[in-house]
Amino acid sequence: MNKSGFIFIGLLLTAFSFTTLAQTDKETALQKGKQAVALEDEGKFDEALALLTDAQKLDPSNLTYPYEMTYCYYSRKEYQKTIDVLESIKNKQGSFDRIYQLLGNSYDILGQSDKAIGVYEEGLKKFPKAGCLYLERGVIPLIAKDYNKAITYFEKGIEAEPAFPSNYYWAAKLYLGSEEKLWGMIYGELFMNLERNSKRTEEISKLLYDGYKSGIRYTEAGKTAISFSKTSTISTSSLSAGGALKLPFSMIYEPTMGIAAATEKAIDINSLDRIRQNFLSFYLKQEFDKKYPNALFAYQDIINKSGNVEAYNHWILMQGDLDAFNTWKDSNKTKWDSFIKWFSNNQITLDDSNHFIRWQYN
Repeated sequence: MNKSGFIFIGLLLTAFSFTTLAQTDKETALQKGKQAVALEDEGKFDEALALLTDAQKLDPSNLTYPYEMTYCYYSRKEYQKTIDVLESIKNKQGSFDRIYQLLGNSYDILGQSDKAIGVYEEGLKKFPKAGCLYLERGVIPLIAKDYNKAITYFEKGIEAEPAFPSNYYWAAKLYLGSEEKLWGMIYGELFMNLERNSKRTEEISKLLYDGYKSGIRYTEAGKTAISFSKTSTISTSSLSAGGALKLPFSMIYEPTMGIAAATEKAIDINSLDRIRQNFLSFYLKQEFDKKYPNALFAYQDIINKSGNVEAYNHWILMQGDLDAFNTWKDSNKTKWDSFIKWFSNNQITLDDSNHFIRWQYN
């Protein structure tokens, strides 16, 4: 099912759960809506539109039906028609963030980027927790190659809606392509946990593996060079508030990584598993998690305590060396099967009370 379908079902079930008994028209509308989504997935937009038109007549107050109709128009490249419908419903009761997302996208694809920005900003005023709108707001400067501005919006989106994957994806890609790979390593792994099985997941897995290979280098016998960040500015804000001096996170992350990697001689998927385990063990042993709490490392600790960390580490890095991963998997079938079973029932929870954002250490 496409992303529109998932949105549709979620919105409809939410709306339907508040209805009372004997809502036969709404029940019929819901069934027609589900059928329409299935047709959309098959590219049968004319048939889907016919069902959605019927559904809207049966349940005219539910904005999901006209929204889904505009998804059909958009898919058929009828952008002005998409705009006309969305403009007519965006201020109605029951409006939602995806209406503003699709409306802004329609303006943008017609070359009206200023109007698109205005729509996204208007939507964010109404829905300040809408990760999808921060995503679109960041894509515009991303296309213009204003990467600093783009990444600011992606990170604001992560903070606003921690469970929305796409902002992690773009933040990870931008940081992993820069000198500040540290943040990309964290955002990338969080993304993989939120979106576990897609082409984007495979892409980030490879980038994480490459990030380790470029960040950990064995220069000569007994010496390890670690480089994940060029930032070493020490903030004095904690001192002015009467607290202790707080080092930048890079000055915790890189030395810990150096200690974790010291016993290895080369970087491959198996040595990286051991390095990652050593890193987590030392980070927790030194109680860095007290001063630098990290939602990702806390989740890794849960995985470690479940006995599945070796398989998890191989999954995270598998696209860096598929042959080596498959060799490990073939030799560790019991571990892999146990991990998959555990992993499917123990997803990471990212929300307002448990999330990671780069500036939390400032």
